[in-house]
Amino acid sequence: MSSLLAGVRVLDLSIWRPGPYATSLLCALGADVMKVEPPGGDPMRHYTELFEGVNAGKRSLVLNLKDPRDRAQAMELAHQADVVVEGFRPGVMERLGLDEPVVRAANPGVVYCSISGYGQHGELAQVPGHDVNYQARAGALAPEGGTATMPPLPVADLASGMAAAFGICAALLGRGQSGAGTYLDLSMTDVMATWTGAASATPVTAPTGRVAPKKVPGYGLFATRGEGQVALGVVSEQHFWTGLCHELGLSELADLPFEERTGRGAELNDAITASIAGRERDELVAALLHAGVPVAPVFDRVSMVASAPFPPFPIRLATGPALPGAPALDEHRGQRFLQPKSPSPSALLEP
Repeated sequence: MSSLLAGVRVLDLSIWRPGPYATSLLCALGADVMKVEPPGGDPMRHYTELFEGVNAGKRSLVLNLKDPRDRAQAMELAHQADVVVEGFRPGVMERLGLDEPVVRAANPGVVYCSISGYGQHGELAQVPGHDVNYQARAGALAPEGGTATMPPLPVADLASGMAAAFGICAALLGRGQSGAGTYLDLSMTDVMATWTGAASATPVTAPTGRVAPKKVPGYGLFATRGEGQVALGVVSEQHFWTGLCHELGLSELADLPFEERTGRGAELNDAITASIAGRERDELVAALLHAGVPVAPVFDRVSMVASAPFPPFPIRLATGPALPGAPALDEHRGQRFLQPKSPSPSALLEP
């Protein structure tokens, strides 16, 4: 646990994954995060390990935001907070009387972040959705066309949570310079669209326009003997290609330049596929790494965890004590923020 955001108070009104992931990153940086859960708890509690992963170190308070007394308590916390995060459908917070203008009237310096599928305004604002819907509309499931497949990870949820945390940290820094708070309207579909990109790496020729993308041999997933797979990352680098060919018994192909390789992509990938199919995954990975070839075993979650220790926070920092576990439901009823109010905006810039 870092202390970079020590003194920053975060009121987390969100459920499921995007908002809680964003506030978990802030918590790991030292922020004091109060998680307000609905009666019965965040639905993510049904998935115990996932809930633990995005709520460690926070405190839990159950409030029914439709109840005037509980809503008043939530408003009191919002007035004390540096950051408020919510992930309801646009309009819900306004109906509850906890929307950004109301909170800002009493707390001008607040950084208020709304995370939604399609943003707060526009014709899609009220359209319901979850991760797969946002990826689909953003072109992320089949960016080059063809048949889309179900994504193995909730990338829209996770990317949006990280984007929200990034925006919140930037807004806190900006507040230190201007003294003013910020409203962040984060559309999960917009985040995914920036990842998909406005153009592909497909070659373009004049005057006919786009041509079919060329297959890069030695880049992608390949099945090994048994049920294993490896991921190869050979692109244009000649030394990677040479090392791969020698290790796979394809030395006659080792001197092919990149342009010729891409022109014969399907043929060469067939040769690579056939050679790899006879090798055991871990043995092949060790041999290719020894040859300096970019390769990795394709792990599932269990194998990943068993292979090496990975930090809960994605940036490796000089840290203090580890975060405590996720809170029990309503464990911190009656509590307020533990940390003192963060410094005044001008003081944030002082050395």
